[in-house]
Amino acid sequence: MRRILIIDDDRASCSLLRELFQSQGWQAETAQTPERALELASSERFDVLLSDINLGGPTSGIDLLKHLRGECPVILMTGYGTLDTAIVAAREGAWDIISKPFKPEELIALAERAVQSRSAADEPSTSVDDSSDQTGMVGRSPAMLEVYKQIARVAPSRSTVLIIGESGTGKELVARSIHEHSAHAAGPFVPVNCGALTETLLEAELFGYMKGSFTGATSDRKGLWEEAEGGTLFLDEIGDTSPAMQVKLLRALQEKEIRRVGSTKNIKVDARLVTATNRNLEKDVQARTFREDLFYRLSVVTLSVPPLREHRSDVPLLAGKFLRGAAQNAGRDHLRYSEETIKTLVAYDWPGNVRELESSIEYAALHARGAEITVEDLPPKLQSIEVREAARRSPLTALFDDLPTLDELERRYLKHVLEVVDGNRTNAASVMGIDRRTLYRMAERFGLKLTEE
Repeated sequence: MRRILIIDDDRASCSLLRELFQSQGWQAETAQTPERALELASSERFDVLLSDINLGGPTSGIDLLKHLRGECPVILMTGYGTLDTAIVAAREGAWDIISKPFKPEELIALAERAVQSRSAADEPSTSVDDSSDQTGMVGRSPAMLEVYKQIARVAPSRSTVLIIGESGTGKELVARSIHEHSAHAAGPFVPVNCGALTETLLEAELFGYMKGSFTGATSDRKGLWEEAEGGTLFLDEIGDTSPAMQVKLLRALQEKEIRRVGSTKNIKVDARLVTATNRNLEKDVQARTFREDLFYRLSVVTLSVPPLREHRSDVPLLAGKFLRGAAQNAGRDHLRYSEETIKTLVAYDWPGNVRELESSIEYAALHARGAEITVEDLPPKLQSIEVREAARRSPLTALFDDLPTLDELERRYLKHVLEVVDGNRTNAASVMGIDRRTLYRMAERFGLKLTEE
C-alpha cells in the first residue's frame, strides 16, 4: 500500500487531505508541525511527502524539503506562488509544486506520478541557479505559478524553448527569466524582434556581414548570433520570418554554425536559442507558411504565457509595480489608487495585456489631479459605461435581488467570497470570520467545491 505523509499547520486541512488519500487506497499520516513531520519521517517509510510551504512558523516547507528530499519525492503546496519560490523549490529538489486551491483528482494524479517516478528511478533533476529574479515578473495567481514552474524546469537545460502568448503578455520577461536562471546567466541576453526587420536586414543583423557585401557595408561586422556567444539569443515574433529566412535558421540550428553575408566561411556558434510568437505556429505549419521541421526544432519545449484577463487577481500587484515607476517618472512620489480605480482595473479585459496596463498606469500618473488616482484619471477607454458599471456594481447586490431564503443567501455569499479570493480557502475563512473546519462544513452542505474559481 502506498504511504503518504501530509504536513500542514491547519488541522482541518490535514484531516481533509488524509480522508482524500485514504479514499483512494493510500495509507496517510499527518503532521501539523515540522518537528512532528521529521519525527515521523525518521521512524517510518513514506512513498511521498506532501507539505504546505507556509507552516505558520520559522520552519517552512522548503526547510523540510532540504531535510527530507533524499527520502522520497516531496510535493509542496502554496497559496502564494512566486518565481523565486518555484526556483528555490526546484533547486532544493522538490518533485513538484502545486498551487492552492487545487482539484482533488489533480493532486492524487500528481502523487501517483511521483510514486511511479521513484520506482522507475527517474526523478527529474531540476537544479538551477537560485539568484533572485531580476526580470520584473510579477504575479501570484495559479496561472502565473504554472509559468514559474515551467521556467524552473526548462532553465537548466540547453534545449530550445518556444514561448507562446498574446501580444503584451510579457514573453520577453519569461525569456529573460529563463536566461537569468540558467547556466548561461553570466553570458549575454540578446533580443531580436524578427517582425520589425525586413528579410535582408534580419539576415545581416543575425549573421553579420563582410565589408562590401552590400551598399553601406563599410567594414566587417559580427552578427547578433555571435554576440550571444555563451548566452541566450531571443528571437521574438519568430512566426513573422520569411520562408527563406526559416531555411537559414534551420541550418544554423542543425549545424550550430552561421555564415556572414558575403562570406564563404562558416563560423561555429554556441548560444541557447529561445523564441516567441503570438501566432498559432501549428496552424501556420498546416497552411505551409511555416516550416514543419523548423517548428519541431524550435518547440522542443513550449511554454505558454496566459493573457492578463485569465489572471485578474494579479492586476493589483502589477498596477502597484507600474505605479511606482510611473510616479517616479512623473515626479510624484506619493500617488495611490482609489478603491474604485482598482475595481475598474480588475474589471477591464486588457486586450493589450500587461503592456496595455503599464501604458494606462503611466497615463493615469501624468493626469492625476491629486495624490489619489481616480477613475477619471484613467485613459478614456477604461471610462466606458460598460467598464465602469462592471467595476461599480457590487456582486453583492445580486445576492438578494430575488429575495432568497437565508439558506440560499448564505450559499450565494459563500460562492461570492470564494470567487473574490480565487478559491483560497484560508483567505475565504478569514474574510467570513470563521475557521476552516466551519468553511468545509458549509461548502459540503451547499454542494460547493472549495476548488471552485
